[in-house]
Amino acid sequence: MVSLKTSKLFGGTLADELPPLEQSARLQTYKAGRNIFQEGDPGDGLYVIVDGKVQISCLVGQDQRRVLSRLGPGDFFGEMAVLDELPRSATASAETDIQVYFFLREDLLNILAHSPSLAVSLVKEFSRRMREFNHQYTQEVLQAERLTLVGRFARSIVHDFKNPLNVIGISAEMAAMDSATPEMRRESKDRIRKQIERLSEMINELLEFTRGATSTVVLAKASYADFVKQIIEDLRPEIAAKSVTVELENEPPSLVLLMNPTRLAHVFYNIINNACDAMPQGGKVKLRFKETDREVVTEIEDTGKGIAPEIAPRLFEAFATYGKAQGTGLGLSICKKIIEDHRGRIGARSEPGRGAIFFFELPVRVQESRKGGPPSS
Repeated sequence: MVSLKTSKLFGGTLADELPPLEQSARLQTYKAGRNIFQEGDPGDGLYVIVDGKVQISCLVGQDQRRVLSRLGPGDFFGEMAVLDELPRSATASAETDIQVYFFLREDLLNILAHSPSLAVSLVKEFSRRMREFNHQYTQEVLQAERLTLVGRFARSIVHDFKNPLNVIGISAEMAAMDSATPEMRRESKDRIRKQIERLSEMINELLEFTRGATSTVVLAKASYADFVKQIIEDLRPEIAAKSVTVELENEPPSLVLLMNPTRLAHVFYNIINNACDAMPQGGKVKLRFKETDREVVTEIEDTGKGIAPEIAPRLFEAFATYGKAQGTGLGLSICKKIIEDHRGRIGARSEPGRGAIFFFELPVRVQESRKGGPPSS
């Protein structure tokens, strides 16, 4: 059993201030499971627990009740009503059979007016509780954000891995057909090998992206025209299954660039597969190229609805997405890093009556190896 002078709120009260408190206190009892007050009730006063346990809870949504705290002997509750005169914002219920001291709001305010030490004690306890609640809320928000991030990251992996896994599955079925010729089996084996390499590189890109650290990027000389034509040939059967065709509006420049073909291929795969997602009924992807003394510009345009204004400013941010049934936008963030690792620049635009247009610029002259990161100005 707890008396007023041993409670958390009134424990520091001076001896001559206790008699008025004891005279105004009303001893009340509640059976286990009974509500002492609930949300929306008038805030009529403050309670001090003498014996037993009290549960404070509130409704989350329409039918889910969440426990905010559990209080025992010496604790107090209902203090918000004393301070703001507003209806109860939570429900207090007896977890066990309890006894409480109840102080009417008017009586307690009258005592506080003549007892500065008691007023200070009430404010200190209220501040302590708010700090504890804020800490608990912050931890829960952080945990919820972590879980959300993990879920979005997992969805991104599933979405990006689906296309190469589908190609592997179809190629394996073709190679296993009784009517398959040696040439068909050789082509299927080659497609499976390329898709496994693609998956391996995608995993490496994801790991590199999550580390967030600057990495060493080694670039080698390669024919850009041969590289682009091979990418298109590899992609044709994959996107044809989605009723999408790809065409070159002009030939890619026959230049030898310093690049990492495996990583750069990921940019083409991601942008073109995103275009397929934007054209669920089928459509066309067009590639065109511009060449200057300093750079090669590659543009990839689809015949979809274009880029939504809501997402345009955040298009290359991690997990930014809008109106997509699949994916989370992580792929474009990785594309941006790959292009910047090539000392290039990537962007996108949408014009009236046209679909989305993605473009990236690759420098004609760069050093063969360098630290990853955006080009210096």
